[in-house]
Amino acid sequence: MENIIEAVSRYVVVFLSENLSGHLSFHNIGHTYDVVRAAGEIGMQCSFSQEEMQIVQVAAWFHDCGYVNAYIGHEQESKKIAKAFLESYGCKESFIEAVLCCIESTKYPQNPSSLTEKVVCDADLYHLTKPNYAKYERALRKEFEKYLGLCYTNEEWQKENCNFLTQHQFHTEYGQKILAKFKEVNLQFLNCSEYI
Repeated sequence: MENIIEAVSRYVVVFLSENLSGHLSFHNIGHTYDVVRAAGEIGMQCSFSQEEMQIVQVAAWFHDCGYVNAYIGHEQESKKIAKAFLESYGCKESFIEAVLCCIESTKYPQNPSSLTEKVVCDADLYHLTKPNYAKYERALRKEFEKYLGLCYTNEEWQKENCNFLTQHQFHTEYGQKILAKFKEVNLQFLNCSEYI
């Protein structure tokens, strides 16, 4: 299983490039790359074994593949795609199950139980900590309009954002001690005090 990450990354990049809608302004291949990087960063802070690191990175690669087939309920589709690939690759059952649990845990509202699940959940929302957070929230707003028919006024959208950032909690110790500080900067930047 030495080359599992390499095999998965090659497969997912081609799969998403060929099948993902260009209308997905947020949940695109760039988001997948971001989540994989974040899973690696957070996993390192958890002193993960090689297998645990493989679990979180494989889950990060596959976690949004389901958007090819469905917007709502994409996690279920992502799990099917991951399971089919990992079985054909010859991964052991316990490894596959751990990956599928990580993907499932990213369903909102997040409810991870194991540490690997917590890492993938924190990685999936890592963009909340970025200095260019505004770029991500604009992309998400566009996507919600296109796929969910949710049209917000600027004020409504700001309120949504402020509520989401305020209610969101990171699950890992690294998330709570380090990432939360960067998220706090974005909360202040959004000028959320009037909405909280």
